[in-house]
Amino acid sequence: MEAYAVIETGSKQYRVTVGEKLEIERLDAEPGKDLEISTVLAVSDGAQLKIGAPYVEGAKVVLSVDEETLGDKVVNFKRRRRKGYERKVGHRQKLLAVTVKSIA
Repeated sequence: MEAYAVIETGSKQYRVTVGEKLEIERLDAEPGKDLEISTVLAVSDGAQLKIGAPYVEGAKVVLSVDEETLGDKVVNFKRRRRKGYERKVGHRQKLLAVTVKSIA
């Protein structure tokens, strides 16, 4: 089995492996820099699994920030029939595209 970790960021949990690319909610990091995540819920080296309560002591995942992007547009549309009421609001979440460099 391959080594993996379960991390928590932006109130979401991700199962990551080395070299994997993913999009997470925007954090205070610049493209080209490394980002260290210490909120690791579980770590596996391929043979043994360590589960934290709630986090694994001393575990960290290093992410390389590729770019800042925007997510898909989410449209909220409300309408009341026969009242002439319509409301349309759009939102695009700011995201970071990252690559997992190492799991320790």
